[in-house]
Amino acid sequence: MLFVLGALGSSCTINRELIKNETQIAVIADAHLQNVYGQLEDNAYSGVVNPKNGKYAFIRTMQSQLQSTRIFNENYFAFLAALEDIVARNIKYVLLPGDFSDDGQPLHIRGLKEILDKYTQEYGLTFLLITGNHDVVYPYDHEDGKRDFLGQCGKPQTIASNASFVENGEPGELPIVISKDLQNLGYGEITRLLKAHGFFPKKEYHYWATPFSKYSYEEYTFNAAKAGATLEQRSYRIPHNNAALPDVSYVVEPVEGIWLLALDANTYLQKEMPNADSVDQIEYKNNGQGLDNLLTHKKYLVEWIEKLAISAKKHHKTLIAFSHYPMSDFNNGATQHINNLLVGSKMQLKRVPNPTLATTLADAGLQLHLGGHMHLNDTGISTSKKGNTLVNIQTPSLAAYMPAYKILKMVNPDKIQVKTVVIDSVPRYNEFFDLYKKEYQQLMTIGDSTLWNKDVLKSTGYKDLMNWHLKELVRLRFLPSEWPPVFANFLKNLSGKELVLLSQSNNSGSLTEQLKNIRETGQAQVFLNSSEKKEGQPKPILLTSFETWSGEDLVVDLYKLRSADQLAFNDIGPERLQHYKLICDSFLNKEDAGETSDPMKRNMVELMYILKKFMAGEPSIDFEIHLETGQIKSLYDCENRSH
Repeated sequence: MLFVLGALGSSCTINRELIKNETQIAVIADAHLQNVYGQLEDNAYSGVVNPKNGKYAFIRTMQSQLQSTRIFNENYFAFLAALEDIVARNIKYVLLPGDFSDDGQPLHIRGLKEILDKYTQEYGLTFLLITGNHDVVYPYDHEDGKRDFLGQCGKPQTIASNASFVENGEPGELPIVISKDLQNLGYGEITRLLKAHGFFPKKEYHYWATPFSKYSYEEYTFNAAKAGATLEQRSYRIPHNNAALPDVSYVVEPVEGIWLLALDANTYLQKEMPNADSVDQIEYKNNGQGLDNLLTHKKYLVEWIEKLAISAKKHHKTLIAFSHYPMSDFNNGATQHINNLLVGSKMQLKRVPNPTLATTLADAGLQLHLGGHMHLNDTGISTSKKGNTLVNIQTPSLAAYMPAYKILKMVNPDKIQVKTVVIDSVPRYNEFFDLYKKEYQQLMTIGDSTLWNKDVLKSTGYKDLMNWHLKELVRLRFLPSEWPPVFANFLKNLSGKELVLLSQSNNSGSLTEQLKNIRETGQAQVFLNSSEKKEGQPKPILLTSFETWSGEDLVVDLYKLRSADQLAFNDIGPERLQHYKLICDSFLNKEDAGETSDPMKRNMVELMYILKKFMAGEPSIDFEIHLETGQIKSLYDCENRSH
């Protein structure tokens, strides 16, 4: 079952008759498809037998899923469910802005191709793809493998394209399986296998071009496009690289009046391997800078975007860009506070783009961009000093919390409606649970220190499974690696009641001393005053209502808000959100909120800034964009909600 958060209701002022026949475009980001029922072409190994249906499956362990920012197995079924929903809505165009595969491995690319070809042939869908960092890991084919496939008796199974894959690590208890189907494919093979899905021109396209095309819109012919579409003609040599590498960016007009611009921001820099004695031993690694590369290594793309924007305006086309990476900050203004509080990867702050990126592209004429990569739901608005505005929409991943995809509806050339479809439950979401039970028993037997919570297997649906995924990810990975240890332990051992009392305490002592005092003396308070006013009077809140959650719950909810933005509000609930707002305001309104010698207090203040900003932000569920002004109007409050 799929829920649309906020299907348009009759109370809204939008004329349905005007838009019902307009073009709709679905956007599925970060599907990370793994071919769970695929077959190796060069090895007799068939995977592990699923007792539920007797089929052989290639799946990863639940342990690996719950310590990764994405799942690997059940998202296969979620992808199929999303496509079925798209077909039911009579949507004909589907964008896949990168990480459509899991590391561009032949086993998985074949599975993806089979699905895309099926829905193209049977339902008339047009898929338009652009590569992400997990699709073309290296520009050329490269040895790879995984140590965490699920094998016999619940044990991890290594499958690799070359035996050298395990030289620098333990091969595992089970014999290694060698297959070229686990290598990383480069641009050549990825685009050859998926050539029918945007990477090359088609006769039915009204227009198709690349940054390297020699023809203008007026001069366009299919034959000219085909002649200039080879990867050799779509390559660019970055200074200090020995070779020119492909850039598979393209613009396509699949339906008259709409230009869809696919940007390939993947950038690979030369790295000579130790003892390299030939050109074949030079690696080109992704520099991980995403769209920031347009400001440094791929400036030609900015020039191309500017030319396209001018041409689109001249020919009355609506230009919409999509790429794998974010184009603007996705932290609701909390980036500096995250940097101040967290350690390690710091909620992947290195992926936040340079602020000048969005304004540069806005001045180049770009007004709307759809990105992925971050596995989160967000809307960002950037306005340049010249007054040009760019809207960046972050599309959630189907393989993480909150599992969802976006739908764009073209109201007119200047107005676009955005709808968010959340996947609640998916047929066959629990198909591998019996295998995970064997894995759990094996981990129990060996006394694994990172044992996952078996209640994950009690998930009532796909969305519930993703909820558990995030909860365990926070417990097993984020809290140990991203949070200052002393502060993390302090938070984990706090009750909600203790946290709110700390927020309202006037004690000048350290936070640790204040907590000790609260626990030793108790509190006589029964009611707290909310910062929200009702008819001019403070609304009382029962102190006991804070006993239903803990500091660790707050951290999980913080990651929910980061991942899902306003989509998380229903999961967290209105009462707890009210609690969080009260606690944030109480801590931040203290006289010493800005300056304190107590590191615990400083950390708490930073946390409250992050939490407060994560609860705010631009509309990100259902909204309307006016491209010329960059204004966004929420459609969520005026809708008949279906939950």
